[in-house]
Amino acid sequence: MFLHFLKLEWKAFTRSASMGQEIAMRIFMGFLGLYFLVSCLALGVGLYPILHKLIPDQKPIHLVNSVVLLWILMELALRFFMQTLPTMNIKPLMVLPVKRQTSIHFVLIKSIYSFYNTLSPLIFVPFALICVQKGDISLSQALGWMIAVTGILLTVNFINFLLKKKFADDIKGLLPYLLVVLILFGLEYFKIFSSSRVVAKGMELVLQYPLLAILPLLTAAGLYFWNFHTLKTKFYLDASLKTKTQEARAINLSWADRFGSLAPFIKLDLKMIIRNKRPRATVIMSAIFLAYGLLFYTNKVYNDIPAFLVFVGVFMTGIFMINFGQFIPAWDSGYYSLMMAQNIPLREYLRSKAGLMYLSIVILFLGTLPYAYFGIHVVLLNLAAALYNAGINIPVLLFAGSFNKKRIDLEKSVFMNYQGTGATQWIMALPTMIAPILIWYIAYKLGNPTIANLVLGGIGLAGLLFQGPISNFIALAYKERKYRTIEGFKQQAS
Repeated sequence: MFLHFLKLEWKAFTRSASMGQEIAMRIFMGFLGLYFLVSCLALGVGLYPILHKLIPDQKPIHLVNSVVLLWILMELALRFFMQTLPTMNIKPLMVLPVKRQTSIHFVLIKSIYSFYNTLSPLIFVPFALICVQKGDISLSQALGWMIAVTGILLTVNFINFLLKKKFADDIKGLLPYLLVVLILFGLEYFKIFSSSRVVAKGMELVLQYPLLAILPLLTAAGLYFWNFHTLKTKFYLDASLKTKTQEARAINLSWADRFGSLAPFIKLDLKMIIRNKRPRATVIMSAIFLAYGLLFYTNKVYNDIPAFLVFVGVFMTGIFMINFGQFIPAWDSGYYSLMMAQNIPLREYLRSKAGLMYLSIVILFLGTLPYAYFGIHVVLLNLAAALYNAGINIPVLLFAGSFNKKRIDLEKSVFMNYQGTGATQWIMALPTMIAPILIWYIAYKLGNPTIANLVLGGIGLAGLLFQGPISNFIALAYKERKYRTIEGFKQQAS
């Protein structure tokens, strides 16, 4: 049955409307993954000599045992924020003679074959073998230690599975657990109780008694069946059909009528943002990231690399533009086919999206004005970045949207949500974030910061002046790919 599930996933991939983008994305991620694999292997081989050189009076294996708890926390944090859980479309299976247990076991076992589970072994296996070669531990001790670390790795994998299933859409429920971690950190910091020493002693016991390595494996098995029970209780057709009932709220947007033919689209976008979780979170995140500059303007190191502050300016004034613009027209994927069946000019539809992003750039730029405390040059740089966002990055994001064929669920949390993300979003990082830095840096080297700001802002103004023909070109691109986009939105996103 597992082989049959794999065949179904392969068919879903090859028959997807966005297969070309998926292949490009997987090739890119493959090269990135290969880089991390090689880096981890190099670290595993070089870890012993590095630790021996830094602290020659202590065996490297004992040094590693002393930081196992730190590794566990870092591993869990990385997975929680970055790892995507394995999924499968279970609704069709619910009406077929397929055992629920088989489907659940498939999903859980699939999580074990995650890329994240291959990184740590590439570090600790070579390290343990080198320890054996150097005579620090015996082969049986090394095997027990590696089995214990593998058990811890699987334990972290299934803890992350539980956390994501329970708290992905309700991050507030995670606060009590974060509070426990902070309390333990406080006890560690003030030397009242050391959790890291307890874990280190446990790993030392594994070296003394290798049979104890079975305990982490038993813990991982217990978490496996806990996850199994959790998924089994939700594996019902009624659960998937259950809808959330909310009280309807009337929103007065009559003021938007002054925008003429754009008014219906602007109202639709504003209602979408107000009523739905994911777009609403995008607005909140944009406001929060206005504080991003404090990480850089207060650090004198970045005075020597002023080009990096261009990234900060583009990011702060364009964070909403980036988060919102990269998913156009997927925000309307639920009713996009209905819109395209109406007599709606695509140019007007795109102008309304652009207008919303223009407004966000103005508001966010005004929000960065307090950074004038660090110097007027910061304000001028942010102004140039804002103009570049408005004149160049908005048309680039709108044009990229014509290739977007992945639908998104507006009620899904933006936190750890990669739904709708494809190769297009990765490719757009080059012109939107890298290009302004290069332009500013080249002008800076040929002149000075003032000339660099004028060049960057001037390019943005040129883009605004040619807005008409650019809009016509982008609208034509949407029209040419209209039916492929509709077909892609009809498919359920995984």
